[in-house]
Formats: sequence, structure tokens, C-alpha cells
Amino acid sequence: MNQAILLDNAHVIDGNGGAPFSAAVLIEGDQIVALGDEALRRVAHLQHARRIDLAGKTVMPGLIDAHCHLSFDDAASNPEIFYQRRNALSALVAAYNAKKLLRAGVTGILDPDSVFENMVDVRDAAEAGIIEAPRISCGCYALITAVGGTAGRLINDTGITGYYKSVQGKDEIVAEVRRQVKVGADWIKVHVSGVVPRYAHLGEQCSWTQEELNLICELAHDLGVPVMGHCRGSMSTYRAAKAGVDLIFHGTGMDEQALDLVIDRKIPVCPAFTFQANMVDYGHRLGTDPALITLFEREITDSAASMRRLVAAGVPLLTGSEAGFSMVPYGHWHYREMEVFMRYLGMSSLEAIHCATGAGAFALKMAGRTGVVAPGMKADLLVVDGDPSLNVAILGEPGRISQVFLDGKTVDLSPPRERKALGGWRMPSMGQQLTREFALSGASQNPPAQPEEL
Repeated sequence: MNQAILLDNAHVIDGNGGAPFSAAVLIEGDQIVALGDEALRRVAHLQHARRIDLAGKTVMPGLIDAHCHLSFDDAASNPEIFYQRRNALSALVAAYNAKKLLRAGVTGILDPDSVFENMVDVRDAAEAGIIEAPRISCGCYALITAVGGTAGRLINDTGITGYYKSVQGKDEIVAEVRRQVKVGADWIKVHVSGVVPRYAHLGEQCSWTQEELNLICELAHDLGVPVMGHCRGSMSTYRAAKAGVDLIFHGTGMDEQALDLVIDRKIPVCPAFTFQANMVDYGHRLGTDPALITLFEREITDSAASMRRLVAAGVPLLTGSEAGFSMVPYGHWHYREMEVFMRYLGMSSLEAIHCATGAGAFALKMAGRTGVVAPGMKADLLVVDGDPSLNVAILGEPGRISQVFLDGKTVDLSPPRERKALGGWRMPSMGQQLTREFALSGASQNPPAQPEEL
């Protein structure tokens, strides 16, 4: 058994939404076994217990990122993911990036879909102690139809494109769901809505029939595997909820019918607004088209009232960063969704922290086992210099998270070794369009392409 650890004089945020309190926290093995006076009584009878004085510091559950793409490697575009990634190398890079998540206080992730569905192997390596990574729950390829996904004609009509698997008709659906369960998927991911260029003005549209979605959920549930659905728009969310999906990603653009059904069935929702919020707040500094910034902000503001109704009705909201893209690089923004929930949904800091911890355990299929500071829970904990209940943004400040415990063991928070460029890994860019006006204006050019881009 691991040495017992007493976290003494701690300011505790329990992850259940309750008010912070002062207490000692006793860890034995991989679990929290006692708090407060009981912890002090028990430790008095333990030999060689390690005592850590945390006066002025906060103990809280580790963050759970319920929408993180660890195999994408901060990609700048879908084509980069589809055509530049290699199987073994992307798994190795994912293991490298996992350390960034741990340093940012993330002790668990749900990775919905991955290139070469190799997150199954990364997860298994982490569970076997071969690599150090957060807890990982994952899907395989995201199921789509020929008009699904968010990359239009870049996606093949059949077979695999990047992290997508296109299936047509009952036989292919049945075969693929069963295959993914056999491979080891924790979840089945369905890209319920999609967009194609000709009809982009309509936004994402539902690309599955009700019968097809019913079939996926029935098959997966019969095999004991839950289903998660990428849903934007009313019809997508309504059909997914009616079919019995267990988790909804995004859930924006819901009408009353869809909203009522999600509330009735208490289906957890992970809006994953961080990508959009970063675009809104920082896109102008990156040269993003103002029209695109407005579009992304409207996705948040137009759905805020619906999200508030979900919360009021007791529907769990989970936090997800959508990390894996250049707009949300690993290790930087995993706390950010809490800020978004507070700004746009009117949550308190403790409510937002609950979404990122206790509520997020559902995404790991570990509800009631982690995400909360309480006896009997897994010792997946953070020690924070300061009080996140007063300012959740300190969770993103370098050095504020001084210790991370995963399964009761102290995580090495030293920086990952310096990474050099990988040939053929990034899509090259010629920079912005060279108009005559730009050429004669004397404005600065984009930096030259790096070797990794060639």
C-alpha cells in the first residue's frame, strides 16, 4: 500500500457545489479515507504517514475535461488532422501532450473520437502505468453519414476520414457499433448534425433518421456501452434525445420541443463553449474575420437562456475545452469553460467548479467515484495556491497548481522535454491573401513557414 498522506490545514472545495471549509484530508492508497477531525484521529494511529501543511492553499478535485481531443495535436485545420497525422506517431505525441494536461490540473478526460481510434491504446497504456496521463474515457471513430461531419466534401462518402467513420444503412451501422465495442470503446460517438458547403447558410442539420439513431442506441446499450451525440440544432438534439443518447455535446439551437425532452430525460450536456469564447475574446488579435467572431459569439449568447433552463431543471452541465485545435492548445484553457459558464450562464464559481469536477465524473463513467473531496472517493486532487472559489482564472495561471494527486500518487509536474519539429506534421501556409493594396501598404508579413509545416 502507498504511504498515507495527510493534507493538513487545507481550504477545501469539495466539488459538490458546497461552501468551502477548512479541514485535513487523509489519503490512503488510491482513496480519500477521512476528512477533518476523523482524518486527524486516524493519522495518529498510522506509522510513517506523510504530513503536508497546506495553510493558505486550497485542496479541490482534479479537473475533468469532458471534450478533449488528445490525438489532434493542436491542429490548425481539419485537413491537417485528416492528411498529416500518422498512427503510431500521433499516439506517441498524445502521450507527450498528456503531461501538459496533468500540469494544468486535469486528472480526467473524455476523448470523443481520435485519428486511427488510437486513444484506445493511449488509454490502455495509461491504465497499465506505461505512460503518465489523466484518466481517459474514449470513443473510437465518430459515426457519420455521407452528409455528416463538419468538413463537407473533405470527408469520404464511405469508410474512414481522420476521426470519422461514414456508415450507410442498417448493416454497416450494426457492424461498426459492434466492432467499436469489441475494440474497447468506452462510448459510441455519433456526429448527429453536420454541414455541407452548399447549405452552410442553414447551419448544422440533422444527418440521421430517427430509426438510424434508435438502432445505434439500442445496439450500444444492449452491449452496456453509452452513446454520446454531437448535436447542433433542434432536430438533431430532439432525435438524439428521443433515441436515448446518454450525453449531448454542444446542444445549441434547441427549440422548446428539444429542450423539454432533454430536461425530461435529464441528459447531461457538454456545451464545449471554450473554443467559441476564445475566438470571441482573442480572435481579433489573430486576424480572424469579424463576421466569424460574431457567428461564434452568437452560438453562445443565443443558447444561454436554454442552458440556464437546463441548469434550473437539474440537468448536469459538463465542462469541455475542445482542446486539440490551435485555438485551444493543450494545457492552457482547461479551466476556461468555468469562466464561460459564469459570464454567460450566471453560475457562481462553486457551481461552475462542480461542472468541471463532480459532474464531470459522469464523462469518465465514474460518477460517485471521483470528482469530489469526500471519504470513499478516488484521491484525484489538486493543491492550489489561492482560492479558486474567489477567482477560477487562477487555475490557468502558471505555478498556481503546486501539486496534483492521481489515484493517491503525486504527479510529476516538471515541464515536458523540449519538442522539435516533426516533418510533414503541419499543413503549410502561404499566409494571408496578397492583394495589391496589402502589398503596397507596407504592412508586416506573416512569419515564414517552419520546417514542421513542410
